[in-house]
This record gives sequence, C-alpha cells and structure tokens, in this order.
Amino acid sequence: MVFLNKAELVAESDSYALRTVDTTYPMPTVIRLHRYVHLPYKGVMLTRQNIFKRDNHRCQYCGTTEDLTLDHVIPKSKGGKTNWDNLLTACKRCNSRKGDFTPEEANMKMRQKPFKPSFIVFLRDFSGSIEESWMPFLSKREKAY
Repeated sequence: MVFLNKAELVAESDSYALRTVDTTYPMPTVIRLHRYVHLPYKGVMLTRQNIFKRDNHRCQYCGTTEDLTLDHVIPKSKGGKTNWDNLLTACKRCNSRKGDFTPEEANMKMRQKPFKPSFIVFLRDFSGSIEESWMPFLSKREKAY
C-alpha cells in the first residue's frame, strides 16, 4: 500500500527490511491510509487456542499448565452456551472434578471470570510480541471483568 501510494509510512522496523533483486525498502510497522476503507468488524474469533491465550495457558481453577482442555462454566446440559463468557481453560483433573456442575455447586473458585477480549486488547496482551512502534497507538487495557 505504501509502494502504491495508498498509505503513508509512519514507523518502520529496525530489524527487518523488504528486499527485491536490486532495491531495499523499509519494513512498515505502522502505516496511515490516505483514504479510509470501511470493513465490517468481526472481532476475535472464538477458538480453542484463543481461549488458552486469553487464560495464559493455565487452568483457571488450580493454575497448572499440564493437560489443558476447555470447560463450560455453566454446563451445556444446564443451558450453558459455547461463547467467550462461558468457556475457560481447565486441566483434565479439574474439569473431571467439576463434572456437570457449576463452579459454585462443585465448590471450585475461578481465578478470573471469563470475558470476550476486544481486538486491540487481544493483540496487545495475548498475541505474543508487540512492536514497540505500536505502543503510542494502543489504548490502555480496560478491566474486562
């Protein structure tokens, strides 16, 4: 987009470059579009790996990082939905112990309440490394629970 003059280079990578046979271009890390193109917002996809990332790959009952699976906070048999607010990471042992009960009924305390992360929060907090040049453009994390 920068090459086609549809965007302006705001920040570039210190570590990477784009190379052709005879030319080297800076690798953009932040660009500004000359004309905004509206795309419908889809949000963060609900996937097993994204739930694990949100929960820091830890069981939300005991804190272990071994034998992880997904748990429905309100069991599906009791009307629980498969969504961000009802799924969390649990180890197989805790998931079996909880069984077909809610955490309160099973006397198990959750480390954090499940939540749907916003796209910006997900990028900043759960996707791994963040380019330093993005920091002025990312909002502070809102308390989601």
